[in-house]
Amino acid sequence: MRKKVVAIGFVGTVLDFTGRGRQRWDRWRPSVGLCQQEDLVIDRLELLHDVRSQSLFETLRRDIATISPETEVVSVPTTLRDPWDFEEVYAALHDFAHGYAFDTEHEDYLIHITTGTHVAQICWFLLAEARYLPARLVQTSPPRKKEEGDVAGNYALIDLDLSRYDKIATRFARERDETVSFLKSGIATRNARFNRMIEQIERVAVRSKAPMLLCGPTGAGKSFLARRVYEMKKSRHQLAGRFVEVNCATLRGDSAMSALFGHVKGAFTGAQTERAGLLRSADGGLLFLDEIGELGLDEQAMLLKAIEEKRFFPFGSDREVESDFQLIAGTVRDLRLWVQQGKFREDLYARINLWTYELPGLAERPEDLEPNLEFELARFARENGEQVRFNAEARHAYLRFATSADAHWSGNFRELSASVTRMATLSDAGRIGVATVDEEIGRLKLAWRDDTHSELDELLGDEATRIDLFDRLQLQNVLKVCRQAKSLSDAGRRLFDVSRQEKASVNDADRLRKYLARFGLEWSALPRE
Repeated sequence: MRKKVVAIGFVGTVLDFTGRGRQRWDRWRPSVGLCQQEDLVIDRLELLHDVRSQSLFETLRRDIATISPETEVVSVPTTLRDPWDFEEVYAALHDFAHGYAFDTEHEDYLIHITTGTHVAQICWFLLAEARYLPARLVQTSPPRKKEEGDVAGNYALIDLDLSRYDKIATRFARERDETVSFLKSGIATRNARFNRMIEQIERVAVRSKAPMLLCGPTGAGKSFLARRVYEMKKSRHQLAGRFVEVNCATLRGDSAMSALFGHVKGAFTGAQTERAGLLRSADGGLLFLDEIGELGLDEQAMLLKAIEEKRFFPFGSDREVESDFQLIAGTVRDLRLWVQQGKFREDLYARINLWTYELPGLAERPEDLEPNLEFELARFARENGEQVRFNAEARHAYLRFATSADAHWSGNFRELSASVTRMATLSDAGRIGVATVDEEIGRLKLAWRDDTHSELDELLGDEATRIDLFDRLQLQNVLKVCRQAKSLSDAGRRLFDVSRQEKASVNDADRLRKYLARFGLEWSALPRE
């Protein structure tokens, strides 16, 4: 049995109205023309209108009954104060769709987009695309050639299944890929998890001005990623202001207040002129506050006000200033722990914790070492005007070491960049050979050994010299895991990942606590990344 065809649209207060006399039959009217199509039978036409259009609706109903008596014309009273207000129109149509008793087993639905304001057309499209309306769009148009008696015009059905429109689907996919590629340019990665993270950051950055929080060890690329987000948004005309970056670890006391919020002349000793401050410099742009956990509590309170209200008091001033910026914050700290310890304001953390991303260190992305070698060599060529390459044996030797357990990469990508720069600088005629690689490996081993020894010496003091090499090596690796873990329990789960499966009841945190106690160590005293 044929499904009924139901069309839904607005009464066209302009196009549907062409006078009240017989002359109205000499002009094309979209709602009437829709019901005059020879190959499209409209069983029910539901017309949205307000009180002011009631008379026009009655005229349309009578006229449609004349030319298409099989069509039932239904009045849908609608109240719109401003049909050009996007929020109001979308809300009204969303409510209509939510309350409509769709019967897709017995009826096919069409949304007539020719009548109504442009805002209404856009809202119909969005609701149909999101499947709030299980319907296709139908667009009517006047007759192409004026022929006597031909006022029905033409129609076109638009199915929002983009798989049927290969060119459109391909274009959308290409533009989205280009955006993600823009964000990822300079981020050479084969890591699936990191790729997914970058794709989500791209979607969030394009659609939201909410703060982002980038967590991760020093050198993991937080600053670089923040700048790429800024450049992407600016290329899409979503930001017009500057990219302003500040390392909060360098701000202390009055200078912190002054640097961030500015000051007036005479605000403190030495303040001989007025200063705008970094927040005002970022107006209309993006502010990247690296190491946000290092800010003092007073600065945190003022920052929260600036984020929420987009205004604040410069240091020493009784007059507020305004600045509308997007915030990206970076930290190596566990801010949740710092909130518990009273070092970071809970309300500020809640405000910047909407979109939080953990950037993995280089040691957690061993598959990215090889593509980053090429990236660093390309960077060296741009900066120095000299192309440098590895020979095959040297490249293999370097990658074998770089991805081994002996490679700590405590400085992450900054350390890799420095390593490649040293080898490229010492290369012979633009070729990095085995001898240069061996020398660099020795240099890295020495640096990491010194780092590890100094860490154990700092933690254990003289007791470090009384520990067997066996225990020293084991403890070094345990401390490495602890540095990267979010909590004592998290570290325990990582360290006892196999044996814990064999236990009916596990307490990884207690096992790790007892192991550390053998060396007089406590979790709270361990260094964290």
